[in-house]
Amino acid sequence: MTFHTAHVEAPSTLDRRTGPHGEVVLRRRDETYEIIVNGCFLMDTSDGRSERLLVDAALGQTTAAAPTVLIGGLGVGFSLAHASGQPRWSRIVVVEREDAIIGWHRTGPLSAITADALSDPRVSILHTDLNDHLRTTAEQYDALCLDIDNGPDWTVTDDNDSLYSPSGLAACRARLTPGGILAIWSAQPSPAFERALRQAGFEDVHTKEVPVARGVPDVVHLARNPS
Repeated sequence: MTFHTAHVEAPSTLDRRTGPHGEVVLRRRDETYEIIVNGCFLMDTSDGRSERLLVDAALGQTTAAAPTVLIGGLGVGFSLAHASGQPRWSRIVVVEREDAIIGWHRTGPLSAITADALSDPRVSILHTDLNDHLRTTAEQYDALCLDIDNGPDWTVTDDNDSLYSPSGLAACRARLTPGGILAIWSAQPSPAFERALRQAGFEDVHTKEVPVARGVPDVVHLARNPS
């Protein structure tokens, strides 16, 4: 009996840059693009369900008639592209600290995902660190959709830990309008983080899961800023 195995193309490196937060690499494997940060896989374009859930869950929970949203992390662009396709959002602000990632969307291979969104007059891209932006801006949003790492229990970049700390969650609350929605993507469920959200003063804390064929599901942690 002869067994045949499917050919899997070895990834090819399209761009590699070193910035203030370490090395960022864009790779292509077959038709899929991958972002690697400091040698760790961060995300790819194989499946955007959890990124779309992040945006849908926040929009479904907000009661504002024409809500504004801050998307933390441009990544491969699924969250931005999905938000841009929803006319109810009145303003869409994306914060991304990696200049390389912004460039891959504006003039590089990832523009195929976000070209229409980047031309949307409601959309603006801020090249800055999310934690810094949350702590220094005076602007408030009706929803925060944050996807900057693997979640509260394991981060690729150490300084991203502060987002999930008591001070980071306090900064999130300060940036939300009364009744505003916080949505945070995570690579796995975290009951400890749910407790941290309640301790930070959020209400209606719950989790939505993205089913996967095998392994632990991706989740979106949701919480409401008290009115």
